[in-house]
This record gives sequence, structure tokens and C-alpha cells, in this order.
Amino acid sequence: MRTLIALAAAAVVASAAASPAQARQGCGPGFHRAPNGTCRPNRGMREQYVEGRYYAGQGYWWHSRWHQHRQRRNGVWIYL
Repeated sequence: MRTLIALAAAAVVASAAASPAQARQGCGPGFHRAPNGTCRPNRGMREQYVEGRYYAGQGYWWHSRWHQHRQRRNGVWIYL
């Protein structure tokens, strides 16, 4: 009888050890695994900025960069 209980306990321990982990790809919430193996943020999590608009305390957002000043040259905005 004891051997049957020991075998059942060993089976329970083995099945618990073989269950899949719940952490998706090991990057954490809001991130995913890139093809080269690094963790990258999910696109939907980032705030979207409008190009050419002024944001108080940060400046103008233009071509994925912040600029503090802009001026008009030949009918085109130049960001400095």
C-alpha cells in the first residue's frame, strides 16, 4: 500500500514539474520576443504623437524626435 501511495505522489510531482510556464516568452507584460532574441515593447502600449504639433514641456514632435524650436523658410517649417 505504501508503494502505491509513493508512486502516486511521484506521479503528481512529475506532472506538476512538466506543466508549461505561464510567463509568455519571458519578456514581461507589455513586451514581446523579437526574432533576434531581445525583448521589444508592444506597439499598442506607446503613446502616439502627431508630427509638427507642439507639446507643452517637451517641444515639437517631428520625425521621431523632439525639437525645441521651429522657423518658416521658403514656405516650409524647419525644426531646430
